[in-house]
Amino acid sequence: MESFRTDLLLIALMAMLAPILAEVPKSFRMPIVVAEILLGIVAGPQMLHLAEPSLVVDALAHLGLTFLIFLVGMEIDLGKIGIRPLTVGALGWTLSFGVAIVCVLLFQAMGLIHLPLLLAAAALTTTALGVLVPILRDLGEIDTDFGKYVLASGAVGELGPMFLLSFMAIPSHGNFLHTLFVLSFLAITLIAANLAIRVRSSPLLDRLARSMQSSGQLPVRICIALQALLILLAGKFGLDIVMGALASGMVAGLASKGPEGKALRSKLEAIGYGFLVPIFFVTAGIHFDLGALWASPLAPLQIIILLALLILVRSIPLFVYRRSLSPADVVPFILYSATGLPLIVVITEIGLSSGLMSSERAAVLVSAGMISVLAFPILADRLRIKLGLPA
Repeated sequence: MESFRTDLLLIALMAMLAPILAEVPKSFRMPIVVAEILLGIVAGPQMLHLAEPSLVVDALAHLGLTFLIFLVGMEIDLGKIGIRPLTVGALGWTLSFGVAIVCVLLFQAMGLIHLPLLLAAAALTTTALGVLVPILRDLGEIDTDFGKYVLASGAVGELGPMFLLSFMAIPSHGNFLHTLFVLSFLAITLIAANLAIRVRSSPLLDRLARSMQSSGQLPVRICIALQALLILLAGKFGLDIVMGALASGMVAGLASKGPEGKALRSKLEAIGYGFLVPIFFVTAGIHFDLGALWASPLAPLQIIILLALLILVRSIPLFVYRRSLSPADVVPFILYSATGLPLIVVITEIGLSSGLMSSERAAVLVSAGMISVLAFPILADRLRIKLGLPA
């Protein structure tokens, strides 16, 4: 118990230091996610041996993972993005996924990449929407046409891999029953979404809002209960828990649209980004196998290949955007879309826990994701400034 308290204190201190580290220096703003993972690596058994993985901390990290996916679901506002950007984004992601499959197979045959096919393809086509939204908001791009297409690409880049990961769960029952369970879960989610829309326009919302000023915090508790319910149902229906967390986040997002839901969203983000999510990323850093990067002489080459593939798979489908993006927007759009650390960490955690991925392969994949979040948004911003575009 003493060890747990010490580890929790260290993780809390690292979570506190991460936003400070991300702001220094101002000329090179490191994403907080990267700072949290780096601090976890430094404090973990690979370097300073200050913190060790423990059952209680890992349980909190697991809650942080589900809350991260919940918050991602809340950020996906499909109505605000628009039909055309979403349609183009879905087509572009499908083409990217196909290209990723081909590329992974090719490099597997060459012996340069040793990752599970579907997990690798999902990681190569994910987009860090949770990282991009604050960046676009700070740059004043969130409501521009360019911003909407980046958001659409990011939303599909979150949803596509999430659906893929959820349906990768191997059912213990027949295919017919598994399909029936999946459809049942989707039906329950749609019913919950419909109720969320109805509550948003009913007098009940005012009563719920008043409880936000008391110790009851009923809307927050409802969202937590909804998340727990859909995660439980997802597991019972043979889906991965990430689908339950994502679905509950999207339902909560529907219920909290508009200025009336601002307080609720703020409180949920405070719970997630202020408490649980940093524990997940710091713990991921503690678990990070730093030695695996030097165990194989191919590891640096594999990281370079994965970074190139992140850009390549997002570049091939650009012809579907030819009527939507100006020539000057193309390269920044590719760099933003190829930014993908948070879900890559999620994918590697799922791969490790299921035995589909070794710690060495996970370390290479996470390293490529960390570099993408560090470098790609900065390069995109600098390029738009150089071209005289809004940045």
